[in-house]
Amino acid sequence: MEIAHCSVAELSRALGGREVSAVELARAHLDRIEAHRGLNAFLDVRPEVTLAQAAAADLRLASNGGADATPLTGVPIAHKDIFVTKDFCSTAASKILRGYRSPFDATVVDNLKQAGMVTLGKLNCDEFAMGSSNENSAFGNVLNPWDVGAVPGGSSGGSAAAVAACLAPVATATDTGGSIREPAAFTGITGTKPTYGRPSRWGMIAFASSLDTAGLMARSAEDTALVFNQMLGFDPKDSTSVNRPREDYTRLLNLDIKGLKIGVPTHFFGNLLQPDVEAAVREALAEYQRLGAILVDISLPNAELGIPVYYVVAPAEASSNLSRFDGVRYGHRAQEYGDVADMIKKSRSEGFGAEPKRRILVGTYVLSHGYYDAYYIKAQKVRRIIADEFTRAFSRCDVIAGPVTMSVAFAFGEKAADPVAMYMADYYTVPGSLAGVPSMSIPCGFGAGPVNGKRPVGLQLIANYFDEARMLGVAHAYQRATDWHLRRPAGY
Repeated sequence: MEIAHCSVAELSRALGGREVSAVELARAHLDRIEAHRGLNAFLDVRPEVTLAQAAAADLRLASNGGADATPLTGVPIAHKDIFVTKDFCSTAASKILRGYRSPFDATVVDNLKQAGMVTLGKLNCDEFAMGSSNENSAFGNVLNPWDVGAVPGGSSGGSAAAVAACLAPVATATDTGGSIREPAAFTGITGTKPTYGRPSRWGMIAFASSLDTAGLMARSAEDTALVFNQMLGFDPKDSTSVNRPREDYTRLLNLDIKGLKIGVPTHFFGNLLQPDVEAAVREALAEYQRLGAILVDISLPNAELGIPVYYVVAPAEASSNLSRFDGVRYGHRAQEYGDVADMIKKSRSEGFGAEPKRRILVGTYVLSHGYYDAYYIKAQKVRRIIADEFTRAFSRCDVIAGPVTMSVAFAFGEKAADPVAMYMADYYTVPGSLAGVPSMSIPCGFGAGPVNGKRPVGLQLIANYFDEARMLGVAHAYQRATDWHLRRPAGY
């Protein structure tokens, strides 16, 4: 099998058995990245940095019989350009941060670097992680490897495309309202968002602080569990980090799901869901029944309010977070201006794209005097109601399952002129983000598409707080019984 097609688990075993070196792995993936530059998945690649890290990993594997190595030492990874890094530029795919080099690594990046993983580069995304299609990057669209006329999903479109095209075996990503699960569904890979507070936000360029959650794009639940073991943990530098003991996320991969109760939200299967997506999701649910799981109808009646709530809360927090980009301390500064106020105004006008500007304006409005109580406070109250509904649902089931998106990946430009239609793409993912519960997308089939009639479909799994290991076990059971996660787009 070609090295680039191997999973994290396979690469870990090969490195441990000295069947391949970290430098060989790095070179193979760098060659693929160069060969498929047309996907526009990577924003910054520095082979000299990658190969130096790989050489250090090989030395670590060889020293003391590999006693100082971890299961991930030498395994390549790529990082979404929302995590700051010392060795690569960190731009959040925005002109306002073009060329910015951080003096430190984000905690997520550092944790994986300390484990010995080798960084391949930084990945394209929607600007400041704002978007559902990856059409908002200041540096061009990422293409979907399954169908280059279709969006890869956003905001973590570069992460998803890189894993789907086998340019990297695993990639970091972030999820604020669905930005891991939706692109994973659109590109036929496994995308996982842990419980809010599990991963550190230190060094993540902030969009909406009460929602932003670091996660992973990978080939499988098994790979995700292996990387989570090194990636997740308490960080005293992050005030939202939850102080819980480290755990082994692989411990329930062989979970027996006979008798497991899977909650199915009945209203998720309404008129908004396209027939081809519904057919694939229902077949996945039927597969779980064949494996011995029990389907239980549940109700999340206020989940449908997730979109309006999210698009009050998230822009409000974005308005606050993005105020730091003023052309004074770092980032883009206008060349010509009058006074300081004019300099800030021009720097922001030139540096921010249309979507960040839109969300900053919306957020500033809902936080303004006279509207704060009417919009922001009310949205936070409904958010609590949605979270409580998830808690009640988990008293009746072990996990929740349903669609990730209403349709398969849509075409470039199809929703670009209608922000509301674009925002509705997150209909099934936003409720879990507002509640902060762990959730993931696993490939479960294909829907209609103009190229070979195939665009991937994802099945969403949602678990109770801090129950990632069980959720990954439920996903792994499905992936042992099916091969959707092993399918690769033609030419990759």
